[in-house]
Amino acid sequence: MKLTVVGCSGSFPSADSACSSYLVEADGFRLLLDMGNGALGELQRHCGLYDLDAIFLSHLHADHCIDMCGYFVARYYRHEGGRCDAIPVYGPEGTEQRLTTAYADTPSASSMSEVFDFHTLKPATFEIGPFSVRTEKVAHPVEAYAIRIEHGGKTLTYSGDTGVCDGLDELAEGADLFLCEASFTHGKEDIPDLHLNGREAGETARRAGAGRLVLTHIPPWTDPQINLTDARAVFDGPVELATAGAVYEI
Repeated sequence: MKLTVVGCSGSFPSADSACSSYLVEADGFRLLLDMGNGALGELQRHCGLYDLDAIFLSHLHADHCIDMCGYFVARYYRHEGGRCDAIPVYGPEGTEQRLTTAYADTPSASSMSEVFDFHTLKPATFEIGPFSVRTEKVAHPVEAYAIRIEHGGKTLTYSGDTGVCDGLDELAEGADLFLCEASFTHGKEDIPDLHLNGREAGETARRAGAGRLVLTHIPPWTDPQINLTDARAVFDGPVELATAGAVYEI
């Protein structure tokens, strides 16, 4: 598997990165994990607008899904080559309605579904293209999912947004690469069931026996170096900060 960080900023784009969006590729299949603010523009640095094969939306906060409105425009109103076929979109219940409301002026109430083939996420194990995936609910104020992706004997786990929870521990178990949010600063913010700090991300990776930890979704107001130091203090494996454009071979 190949993982490309399209965007990794939390809450809103930073000067250096769009919000959460990650491209996973194998066997010529392209799966995008989230499409937050600014991600659609950055995505075009890494693949064509119409080269995606499926999209996973971890939850419906704007910093993980709002650029789907722009992507709707690109797919629905494409003149050269005609309107795009519907691409599978896996998201929480109400994804179609949320995107339609956010766009606010679709030609009809069902226009989103003409270019997006919506699938409602539940805790489950299923296939997306060549990937075997497992999804579990995680601890966040809205319905949110982490995802475990397996291919060719390798595993990638993406936390989405979450606090400490058993579901995340289960999906991260033995992952070769654990892409984990670290929005908060240890000792500064203490809000359960919302986000992880660097230390908690490291502790989760340690409990799971993950091979490598990549910290992501760090908001512009959080010092990433503190989170990196805190994660390294509790996890002995390789730890690094996600950066826009970074590529990982898994």
